[in-house]
Amino acid sequence: MESLTSPSQDASQRRPSQPHRLHGALFQSIGDEGRAELVERRLVDAIHRGHLRAGERLPSESELARSFGVAPVTVREALLTLRSRGLIITRRGRNGGSFVVEDADPIAFARAALMNTSRIALRDMGAHYAAITAAAVRLAARRADPTEARRVRQRLERLGDLDVDQQRQVLDDVQVELVSLSQSARLTREQMKLQAEFSPHLRLAAPDSPGLRRQAETLTGIIDAVEAGDPDEAGRRTENMVTDVIDDLIHLQSSPESSS
Repeated sequence: MESLTSPSQDASQRRPSQPHRLHGALFQSIGDEGRAELVERRLVDAIHRGHLRAGERLPSESELARSFGVAPVTVREALLTLRSRGLIITRRGRNGGSFVVEDADPIAFARAALMNTSRIALRDMGAHYAAITAAAVRLAARRADPTEARRVRQRLERLGDLDVDQQRQVLDDVQVELVSLSQSARLTREQMKLQAEFSPHLRLAAPDSPGLRRQAETLTGIIDAVEAGDPDEAGRRTENMVTDVIDDLIHLQSSPESSS
């Protein structure tokens, strides 16, 4: 992870140069169920999954209230709880605001969650992800123009110029972009939600650059099938990718290092 800047540095420099695509899934209105507990849960999930990164500045209370569709006092209550849990800190002044704590480690959070998840639940999550994602890429193989698939592949070609966190974000974004080639808004929205849930497990299965390169190669193969207009191959590669990730997670659960 990149070293963090000092608290006095302009807070805008702490935030990623481009917003993470999965922020769109995070900051959605929670409607009539707009209670502080739900806002808190949404933000905790975002920190634990790494969508809000260590040192990143959260939107203002008024911005969060508008995004979630709740009153500012509800957001204030949720942020107070997050501060008491040690997940965020608040600074005053011109560069002030609420920030994710600098030692937030999504890998550690994900590993703890993995150890509390049954194998049945893991396989069920994988089945859900594979069913939606494979159906979407099959549709993309039928509908997408080959030039659209090539544009998605170009993002993967620049992966080596990025750090590990940025590579993980690009892989998440590419998966969503690939599904968007299905030309189905519903499937794309569902993929964004699934990707937000599945992303921490992908991090565990590929925590370093070699693992990320392997995932990038797998995605490249899926993109190739979409570009070639081969829905069966695109779906098969997607299902195999998910099976491999779930098998890796089950292996991690069984390894001594995971329980230490």
